[in-house]
Amino acid sequence: MRWILHSAIFLFLTALTLVGGLAWLAAVWTGRKALGFPLIYGCLWLLTVWTAPLAGREPLPCFGDTLRMQSPFYCVTLRHFVDQEMAQVATRAAGAIKAQYPDTVTLALDGGFAFTGLPLLPHLSHDDGEKLDLAFYYTDQQGVYLSGKTRSPLGYFAFESLDTENCPAAWPTLRWDFRWAQGLFPKRPLEPNRTRALIVALEGDARVGKLFVEPPLAQRLGVSGDKIRFQGCRAARHDDHIHVQL
Repeated sequence: MRWILHSAIFLFLTALTLVGGLAWLAAVWTGRKALGFPLIYGCLWLLTVWTAPLAGREPLPCFGDTLRMQSPFYCVTLRHFVDQEMAQVATRAAGAIKAQYPDTVTLALDGGFAFTGLPLLPHLSHDDGEKLDLAFYYTDQQGVYLSGKTRSPLGYFAFESLDTENCPAAWPTLRWDFRWAQGLFPKRPLEPNRTRALIVALEGDARVGKLFVEPPLAQRLGVSGDKIRFQGCRAARHDDHIHVQL
């Protein structure tokens, strides 16, 4: 039964971090999992960061006051890589928002792994460096912008338009509502001006091919355009983040 447990851990860590499964197997082989896993994973993490440019990838910043990853989780798990063009798109859009609203930091969510063709679960398409999710901006209950804050711990699953559902129930689907979890998140209203400005900045970049935004939310924000799309009823919801692809 032990091999079943190790196999499950290997698959989970590989899906989550790409190199974590390999680090776990190596740690098991050494017989010192508690010490070996973090050391081996750290070495593989550094190796991945150093070699990613050879595969045409670059990591988005983990720290910064214009654009950064929403949580250290994305950096630790190596999910913060995009190709050079997407990095430029995100940096330019974040800079445009910073110019309009100087106290603003734009937060990135899942990008991709450091190498092409490897799926970034649970996403269907984050496998080529040309896709990136960006978090919404939020305010406190008094309408004051909260810099660097999201509603949920990782920026996902705090949905804005559950009351205006436009898809019939279907199975199988990745359109999870997580209604049971909504009350667990802080009551932080969406900041419409910055969120609208970010969508407009991205839509106006010739390098951007598509933006996925839930239709009721796009209508609420007053944004439209050929690039602003609905992802379909079987894909994940996009009223908790903005999906950008080249």
